[in-house]
Amino acid sequence: MLCMEPTEMQEFSNQMKEAGEQGASLTSISLAISILAVMVAMVTVLGHRSHTEAVLSQAKASDMWNEYQAKKIRSYQAGVATFQLSVQPNTNADAVEKQMEDYRAQQEKWKEELAEGERQAREFEAEVKHTERQADRYDLGEALLQIGVVLCSITLFTRRRLYFATGLTLGVAGLLFAASALLVH
Repeated sequence: MLCMEPTEMQEFSNQMKEAGEQGASLTSISLAISILAVMVAMVTVLGHRSHTEAVLSQAKASDMWNEYQAKKIRSYQAGVATFQLSVQPNTNADAVEKQMEDYRAQQEKWKEELAEGERQAREFEAEVKHTERQADRYDLGEALLQIGVVLCSITLFTRRRLYFATGLTLGVAGLLFAASALLVH
């Protein structure tokens, strides 16, 4: 039969209490790590969406600039054709004059469309810059959150609270950076 002396029983009881307290502490650390990991996932998704939006806006801007350039070239060609018709001898002055009027009317239409196309292209470029600034903040927030998760995880092995406090601090900083992406103008 196993008998324990009162001091041994007290020591065993203290060890059991300590183990219970450490278990509760480890549970709260594990919960904090899980919450940080969820935040990492959410910020990662937001960052990826911002990068995708920037790429799409850049494609739209490129398309608008391509359209702008095509109209600019057509307008220039119509101007050259108008000039050539005006200096070239012809046998049907009415037909030539009508063609020149058509070219001039087309050039006027393109002038308005060029101004609108340039405005739209510049808007898309501004949207790209805005979205990239947001994505940069999400990326920094994600990195800080990931570092926070790692430092908090180290706490489970070392039992040193400094890692946990530093990890939580970086996690909060990461969340703040990610949230600041919504304030970018």
